Amino acid sequence: MKIIAFTSLILSSLFFAQTTVPDDYRKIPNILDTTEYLYPFIVPDKDYGYWRILTNDTDPEKAVIYESQMPDFMTINEPLPQKGFFQKCIGNRCFSYILACKKERSVYFSSEQQLRDFIGTVDNLPEAILLAQTYGFSVDTGDKAGSSYKIEDRHINLYLSKSKGCPEIRESYFIKINRKNGKLESKNNGVYFKSEDCNTSSQTDSK
Repeated sequence: MKIIAFTSLILSSLFFAQTTVPDDYRKIPNILDTTEYLYPFIVPDKDYGYWRILTNDTDPEKAVIYESQMPDFMTINEPLPQKGFFQKCIGNRCFSYILACKKERSVYFSSEQQLRDFIGTVDNLPEAILLAQTYGFSVDTGDKAGSSYKIEDRHINLYLSKSKGCPEIRESYFIKINRKNGKLESKNNGVYFKSEDCNTSSQTDSK
């Protein structure tokens, strides 16, 4: 029995050792784990006179997350989108979308792919994190295995996290983003965190 327990401990240690982050990677600043703080860093791929990020909140003032400089005149005739990116639930304030103004006409971006198209070339770290979030990755500020980066001339490399299950399991992913076209490649580095408890109520609240 002791041999089995010892072997299990060794295997577990080896399993978690796979998530080691290289020394030349820096930790992602804690503030960048919040999606709303990433939007101001977007440099759109095309020239828009005005753009803003909104949620589907019924209150127009509360709906705005971020907006660039308001133009003198803008008429919005198109109906609001029924779905958006980062869909969390069904109902009020459950998703986000972009409203942009180009040549005095309004344009909507309301899916993960359209958000990627809006970002276009990846100019900075917040854009890279936002793009990775459209593929289901997230920043885990509690561990470098889920919160590290290195910026190169042609690529931005990240170590981000994906969580699943109950009890929760967090897996580390190495992500390589082409700065020119936004193409993302990922590799699973294994589990780096495993919860002992299963709190279903907190999971329900977070959805």
